[in-house]
Amino acid sequence: MSLAIALHVLSAVIWVGGMFFAYMAMRPAVVEVVEASQRGVLWSRTLERFFRWVWLAVALLLVTGYWMIFSVFGGMAGAGWHIHVMQTLGLVMMLLYFHVYFAPFRRLKQAVANKDPQAGGVQVGKIRRLVGINLILGLIVVAIGSGGRYL
Repeated sequence: MSLAIALHVLSAVIWVGGMFFAYMAMRPAVVEVVEASQRGVLWSRTLERFFRWVWLAVALLLVTGYWMIFSVFGGMAGAGWHIHVMQTLGLVMMLLYFHVYFAPFRRLKQAVANKDPQAGGVQVGKIRRLVGINLILGLIVVAIGSGGRYL
């Protein structure tokens, strides 16, 4: 159980913490420092590295989450309300991530390959909005996951 919890929490920290950093720190700095024509390239390279970690985090969150539900709680019926909310919001987050990865991120990489900064900027804007939604959901999940049974 301790291994499952540790991997679960570390995966959430990597994913949600990475979104927080990108949205709250890197994005404003990029706007201040990087020329508009280069922002798409920077975001494409940065997100490519970050998304490798998110794929691993998503896999570990699913494996460890269901491992704990079925081995500790005895299945869905034994899990508290906070586990069900955490699971539901986590699955929504994963679906949003899959959309970001397979749609606007793919189009961003194509715009960078085509040397089209305007098209890249449009995709960065879409990614920013979806990451903002996922960040809010992620912070809610962290709050519920860490304090839910005490609420």
